Amino acid sequence: MRTVFLILLLANLGFFAWWRYGSPPDAAADPAPLARQIDPEKLKIVAPKDLPPPAPPKPVAAVKPEPPPPAAPAVALKCMEWGSFTIADAPRAEKALEPLALGARLGQRRSEESAGWWVFIPPQARAANARQAALKKAAELRALGVEDYFIVQEEGQHRWALSLGVFRTEDAARARLAVLRAQGVRSAVVGARETVVPKVWLQVRGVDPALEAKLKELTMQVESTELRTCP
Repeated sequence: MRTVFLILLLANLGFFAWWRYGSPPDAAADPAPLARQIDPEKLKIVAPKDLPPPAPPKPVAAVKPEPPPPAAPAVALKCMEWGSFTIADAPRAEKALEPLALGARLGQRRSEESAGWWVFIPPQARAANARQAALKKAAELRALGVEDYFIVQEEGQHRWALSLGVFRTEDAARARLAVLRAQGVRSAVVGARETVVPKVWLQVRGVDPALEAKLKELTMQVESTELRTCP
């Protein structure tokens, strides 16, 4: 046993001597680490004022903002008037505008117009009682559905005639007569008559293109009326 112990001891001593002095150097090990160290005597302390100025920062390219989208063009609003109407016809015309829900935008302008033509039923000059004949004609008109008329009562050749409308032009008067003919009125005629008549224009403010189109459509449905820009 003692001999075996001595043999193992000698073997370990021999392996250590070979590893320490005879084995090839390790590639990963630095054979001269101290030679590569910085020499302490070469280090120099530099004061802050002696330091070189820092490099200026690189300029950052300015990002140009995208231009805002172009604004939609403003819709021009305007004032338009529809007419003209007699004092008696104005309420019916306002009723026709109710579906448009105009509210405070709807107003009136009163004017006096010179009417050169009218549609009328002449007075019954040979009748014993011209007034009663006029009242009878008025009842016949109501039976035919004609409501826009009045009996002339001032002195003159047209007293007890029934006026069915006064107009600025002959064409407008004849258009009215054609409508009355279609309703069954046979005794009405067109004649010249210079007179000043009170009229009503219905004015609508804040009219855009869509509303203007609706007003034009309504104007086409009512004879002897026009749609125009407010004066």
